[in-house]
Amino acid sequence: MRVFRLAIVMVPVCLVLGVVGVYSQTTPSTQDTPPSQTTTSPQTAPSSQTASTPEKKASPWAVKPKPPVPPPPPPKLEHFDLSEIDKTLDPCQDFYQYACSKWNAANPIPADQVAWGTGSGLQYWNESVLRDAMQKARKDTGNRPDYEQKIGDYWAACMDEETIEGTPPTRVLDAGMNYIDRMKSKSDLADQVAHIHLAIPGAWQGDDNQTRAVLLGFGQQQAYDDASKVVASIDQGGLGLPNRDFYLKDDDKTKEILSKYEAHIAEMLVLGVSAEDADQGAADAKTVIAIETALAQAQMDNVARRDPKNLNNKMSLKQVEKLTPSFDWKTYLEIVQAPSSSPYYLVSSPKFFSSLESLIQQYSVDDWKMYLRWHLIHGSAPYLNRPVVDNNWDFYAHTLMGAKEQLPRWRRCVRTADRDLGMALGQAYVAAAFPPESKQRTVDMVHDIEGALDRDITDIDWMQPPTKAQAKVKLHAIEDKIGYPDHWRDYSSVKITPKSYLENVHEATAFEFHRQLSKIGKPVDRSEWTMTPPTINAYYDPQLNTINFPAGILQPPYFDTTMDNPVNYGAIGMVIGHEITHGFDDQGRKFDAKGNLRDWWTPEDAKAYDQRAQCIADEYTEEIPEAGVKQNGHLTQGEDTADNGGLRLALMAVDKKLQSESKSLDAQEPDGWTPRQKFFLSYGYSWCEELRPEMMRTIVLTNPHSISKYRVNNVVSNMPEFQQAFSCKPGTPMVRAKQCRVW
Repeated sequence: MRVFRLAIVMVPVCLVLGVVGVYSQTTPSTQDTPPSQTTTSPQTAPSSQTASTPEKKASPWAVKPKPPVPPPPPPKLEHFDLSEIDKTLDPCQDFYQYACSKWNAANPIPADQVAWGTGSGLQYWNESVLRDAMQKARKDTGNRPDYEQKIGDYWAACMDEETIEGTPPTRVLDAGMNYIDRMKSKSDLADQVAHIHLAIPGAWQGDDNQTRAVLLGFGQQQAYDDASKVVASIDQGGLGLPNRDFYLKDDDKTKEILSKYEAHIAEMLVLGVSAEDADQGAADAKTVIAIETALAQAQMDNVARRDPKNLNNKMSLKQVEKLTPSFDWKTYLEIVQAPSSSPYYLVSSPKFFSSLESLIQQYSVDDWKMYLRWHLIHGSAPYLNRPVVDNNWDFYAHTLMGAKEQLPRWRRCVRTADRDLGMALGQAYVAAAFPPESKQRTVDMVHDIEGALDRDITDIDWMQPPTKAQAKVKLHAIEDKIGYPDHWRDYSSVKITPKSYLENVHEATAFEFHRQLSKIGKPVDRSEWTMTPPTINAYYDPQLNTINFPAGILQPPYFDTTMDNPVNYGAIGMVIGHEITHGFDDQGRKFDAKGNLRDWWTPEDAKAYDQRAQCIADEYTEEIPEAGVKQNGHLTQGEDTADNGGLRLALMAVDKKLQSESKSLDAQEPDGWTPRQKFFLSYGYSWCEELRPEMMRTIVLTNPHSISKYRVNNVVSNMPEFQQAFSCKPGTPMVRAKQCRVW
């Protein structure tokens, strides 16, 4: 179920973390995954390996580890550079190319990446900081703090290629497969799903498509009608592909991808299931495809999921059981140790669960056992030996995203550690990379941009005084979270050892699942962050009414202490304005200052808003020739509204700041540029990137963010202020005849 944490998704780095990570399952998720304090029993969970120590003799699955090669030094951080502007081009024709073509041409996509942009070096730099911290913590001095023991031993296990490569996946997965084999009837399905949810990350991944967990998603969230309460949530899930359209569309490309996915399932079953030969693997893959296609047909589409009203389906446990009586909900809740005190259950899509009942009846016990085996292998794949990892990468990263090579192992280990122990790692990152003066300067910018929205609300002519008053109440109630949380998470109950990478993943998964579920029925913790400090991203949470900017994004080229205000406001200022605007986008505006789903708009103002929002949706509903598909402006409407509002608010804020210093946006400076021009150029530069076509297609079909070219050109072409900056004439592409504006 989508929990409405609306992120900026910096491209390419955070699309790599978010989109590729979700689909390839090799990189961390940035949102809270479901969650108390105890861990699963190794006797009952589909655990990673048997109790006996693997024999040291050669394994037929083993691939000789390559000798360790010291990682290259991190690339230099990019800084805004006016010499990168291609002055041979006309900014009024294609501003993105004007700002980015030289940089993009000089910085092609590396083979192990699916996208590369001005922020990609920062991603590498951040990961290098984390790597160094874990390598240092790996040395057992006898007096390591608990968090250092956790991150050091996690690193040791993940980098232990000799053990990982010397152990066949059939042995590693033996306990889990044996547990599935003990399934005797469909009444055991809930027990099986619960144990996989406790072992495999992602039992709760609320986004615009689905929870990417076996069969369904289960977790917690704030109640829509009373944001002070935490309730249990149940979501549609069960797919191995990015969303339902990958199963249901009828075009040739979709058919090709589905065929390759079926072949991938067959190959992975042969690798991971004892005695599974190629013929049996192919037959079993067809069963998995049939079940997942039926689940896809039952799912709510990603546009409908954007509206919280469609997800606000409150049900008692008896009502949930009535939807899917063949799924033993009480057994599931008992095994995952969900509190019994949830006021009610939020069910994202009742239709999905009523359809699930029919599917449980339709397919045999053996069919469901095969579906479970596939998802156990699929969810475990990144943590197994090279044949499995390579096969997993080949479909999810290569076929779906276009990657040419895998990331080096150290980067993959950093990313999973950030997912599993991110707040422990965050302490090391903040100490190394985020001084107090950076935090204070960011706080000042946030206050400036919030002030700009306050003035904007006062001045707009389409909103009446009662709605304006409520809008300002909400604006002034926004809580600003900068850099890192006030209190670090306690991981002392997580058992991390240097012996088994997959066991560490399972331990961390169970800890986080229980930690999340323990919130049900308790007051909301307003101080919690759902992104780790090193994350290059930002988000607004409408149910907490908070904006959150991790230290990871408060670095060059987005925030640069060496640059003047127009440059910083054009880059990170736009990000700040974007997140603030999310509180007033087409879905964020439906929540009040306390985070409740409540209509505080007069009917006339709501109608006026919808007219302006529709302009944005229409503008962004367009063919994306480079991706070969059409973008649905209703899917990206919230993010597009935030982009447009965010840049305008940042410009208003820096204009006021310059005026307070007796400076002008339009005074030509010694370098030949005006502050207004540098503001827009910095904005464009921060979004310079190239995407592989496969990645681009997946983004357009599934992601609520537009790709970078359109995040730049569609925004500036809506702004008379841009037209003024570059003396663009009416009729040029960057001056729209019909300019859209909400905020």
